Amino acid sequence: MPDRRLPARPRRTAEHGLVLPAPVAAAIRESLPEVADAVVGAIVEEVPGYTDAFQGPMGETIRQAVQLALGGFLSLASGRRGADVRTPAAPAVEGAYQLGRGEARGGRSTEAILSAYRIGARVSWQRMAQGAVRAGLDAETLASFAALVFAYIDELSAASVAGHTDELATTGRVRQRRLERLAQHLLSGAPEETVRAAAERADWALPRSLTAAVVPESQVRPVLAALAPATLVAADPPGLDDGVLLLVPDAHGRGRRRLVDAVGERGGTVGPDRPWTAVAASYERVLRVRGLGRGPDTEEHLPALVLTADPEALADLRARALAPLADLRPATADKLAETLRLWLLLQGRREEVAEALFVHPQTVRYRMGQLREAYGDALDDPDAVLALVLALAGGEAGGAPAVRSAG
Repeated sequence: MPDRRLPARPRRTAEHGLVLPAPVAAAIRESLPEVADAVVGAIVEEVPGYTDAFQGPMGETIRQAVQLALGGFLSLASGRRGADVRTPAAPAVEGAYQLGRGEARGGRSTEAILSAYRIGARVSWQRMAQGAVRAGLDAETLASFAALVFAYIDELSAASVAGHTDELATTGRVRQRRLERLAQHLLSGAPEETVRAAAERADWALPRSLTAAVVPESQVRPVLAALAPATLVAADPPGLDDGVLLLVPDAHGRGRRRLVDAVGERGGTVGPDRPWTAVAASYERVLRVRGLGRGPDTEEHLPALVLTADPEALADLRARALAPLADLRPATADKLAETLRLWLLLQGRREEVAEALFVHPQTVRYRMGQLREAYGDALDDPDAVLALVLALAGGEAGGAPAVRSAG
């Protein structure tokens, strides 16, 4: 077991001098189960990374740690010295330390647990202060009570950070290397038995699916705090020059919406959900959408992806489909091509086409007359219309003027 080194700074709760009146302490103690439930509920609601943890085996450990911390605080505020609260062996501080170790083993960063402590301090202070006021605590003592609450939470936070650091120092680095190797296997299309063996060595449960997400390097830590702790960070994936690749397990349904929100607000891009054996395809789609300058959800850009899948074939299609306009002046050809694009997309509804073009409906009628003269019966041929839709939509996806890029 590593040598525990909790912060050497003076413990602000050691000589606090506060002793709650017995009736006040009794009233608060009676409300502790309710306070603990409120703290747990607020953490689940406000720290997304803890939603699944409270439903798994870690949930009971965290609930016990909350109750132990609240009980330890009340003993401290009541002036009880049965257990020496000034040492790292104090039950609540020891529990916080072990909680930090468990968080490190679960792959969670300190951001999540520190957020939980901040929320716990806010909720517990609010609930306990209400009970203290109802029990008749005076304003001066209440102020000292508030200072002790936040000093106590600060010490528990420091203990958890120390436990997290110690755990990483002994086992975290080894496991991190194994997780990075696992991510490499997943992205390289290694045989399934190789991936399974790597996952077992890394103590990583294979999910049903994985989703690739790329986020700016500066935003990795806050994004990870909002994601499942089993999220993999891929080291130097092929093709990625800027950003960090995350492989997020089982992000489907509402989980995908939360993922897109968490990554999108940080300037990242989220690929499609894929079976874990095919996560490389999710990553490739992210790269393509980023290359088009779009995001954050790749699945909102499927038409552009299809139209740009084979740029050379698209260029040939455009050249052939727009050939009847090639001899016109570029400005005229561009206006006619844009009119034709909207005419096809809006299924010939002249008023809507005119509104989209900011022109009079008669102008649309005149331009369509020119187009029918140029294309003849081709505008009534389904195959020719399909080619035109693809060619004109391809110009839109690529951001280039319709006809000039075809010439």
